Amino acid sequence: MNIPILFEDNHLLFVEKPVNMPVQEDRTGDKDLLTALKEMIKDRDNKPGNVYLGLVHRLDRPVGGAIVFAKTSKAASRLSDALRRRDMDREYVAVVRGIPPEEKGRLEHHLLKDKKENKVSVVKPGVKDAKKAVLNYEVLGRKGDLTLVSVRLETGRPHQIRVQLSTIGCPLYGDQKYGASVNRPGQQIALWARALAFTHPVKKEPMFFTSHPPDVEPWSHWELS
Repeated sequence: MNIPILFEDNHLLFVEKPVNMPVQEDRTGDKDLLTALKEMIKDRDNKPGNVYLGLVHRLDRPVGGAIVFAKTSKAASRLSDALRRRDMDREYVAVVRGIPPEEKGRLEHHLLKDKKENKVSVVKPGVKDAKKAVLNYEVLGRKGDLTLVSVRLETGRPHQIRVQLSTIGCPLYGDQKYGASVNRPGQQIALWARALAFTHPVKKEPMFFTSHPPDVEPWSHWELS
């Protein structure tokens, strides 16, 4: 499988995750990104034994775009700590149905995941096992009933962007789980991890990498390169 490498050194591996590929092994048994990258490194570098690759953050299976892995345990620990401290800036772009209530906004909800159904719902604060979710969005453009938005996460909850935008009446284009009433089966969800920025865990240099959605419907309505 051809997985675009955005950047690589002795400590980090930035790649562009293909859509509809799980980041790590799941119950489907489909080839996952983490395993594929380990196999790629082992074969390319002729490495004996197991290859270490640390999973720092995740993207939902339907989502493509920029994702970083750690090639050493030290880098993994420091990147995970940066994520906890919110020192890692993660920007997504999404195409949603409808028009958000404001050009710029901050969404704060409490989310509860049903692990059996693999679905997240918004609940009242104080519900057992619910977790606070916060994101900031900005409208970038409109085309008919579609709106292009930029999203920056303050927290990293499962399905967070999909659930929170759907809750304000703007489900993602193609999202069957949280927008089945306005999306057709077979449409690809329009959510892309566009940028990652943080300090290099070892060299202490600023790192910034971008990945652009493919020039297909609905992304093709806008110039995103």
